[in-house]
Amino acid sequence: MSWLTNFVRPKIQALVGKKDVPENLWHRCPACDQMLFHRELSDNLHVCHHCSCHMRISAVTRLDMLFDDGKYERAKLPAVAADPLKFRDTKRYTERLRDAETRASEPEAIVIASGEMGGVPTVVAAFDFSFMGGSMGQAVGEGLVVAARLACDQGAALIAIPASGGARMQEGMLSLIQMPRTVIAVEQVREAGLPYIVILTDPTTGGVSASFAMLGDIQIAEPGAMIGFAGRRVIEDTIREELPDDFQQAERMLDHGLIDMVVPRGELRDTLIRVISLLRQKTPGELVPKIAETGTTLAIEVPPVDALPGDGAPVASSD
Repeated sequence: MSWLTNFVRPKIQALVGKKDVPENLWHRCPACDQMLFHRELSDNLHVCHHCSCHMRISAVTRLDMLFDDGKYERAKLPAVAADPLKFRDTKRYTERLRDAETRASEPEAIVIASGEMGGVPTVVAAFDFSFMGGSMGQAVGEGLVVAARLACDQGAALIAIPASGGARMQEGMLSLIQMPRTVIAVEQVREAGLPYIVILTDPTTGGVSASFAMLGDIQIAEPGAMIGFAGRRVIEDTIREELPDDFQQAERMLDHGLIDMVVPRGELRDTLIRVISLLRQKTPGELVPKIAETGTTLAIEVPPVDALPGDGAPVASSD
């Protein structure tokens, strides 16, 4: 029996036994629990076929989706102090950084790239949530500054794609300082007359939402994205009231006028190309020669100065 058990049975099992299935072939949807084949999920831009849940994706995946033919040039992030506060909780901050870099395959939580989108020069600053929750520390702040300067130098539109839990606590005040720094960087892009667009993804919270993430000329969000500052539980404990089920979701933000659009991931690239083209159009004053060429006449009635409101005079009417 030992010969049959130790030799024959293993041989038979090796021939007819069930092969191990790699774990990464199937993914479970976090919203509806459906099992999704990895190739079909990738072809659908990591959006569930059953419930349209928009799953979190890496920064590099986003860049490949948005730029023309997936071609872009990455910008190098400036070097910053790895552990300025010598912070340690259950383990050292430097160890957490190494673990995050291995998990995300990126040196930091942000990736800066420049290229063309619909033939228009564009700079994208994309966050990677898998790197310490996309938290904003010195390196991320420097990345936003680099992206703004690159957009100004190239005369390109700037697109920020945050996916973050907020400021990075391991860097303390040095992390909070990045909030005004990123705001100043955005203002430099505006002063240069260039478009600044923000794509709010799941999640966008904390110090990121309190700084550059809510300052876009156009605010676009992915469906179902959580957008806010403090967490739901913190707010409920503070105001002692139960919040609605769709609280801090992109669709509710749209209904209350806090964002401009909610765009599915499959339509995002085309939408961005249209928005950037509109924002980069020439000013209306430069269209006057074209109007004259077509023979179109515009009649504009201007009220006299003494008829302007404020001194009790009636307001001039165009009727």
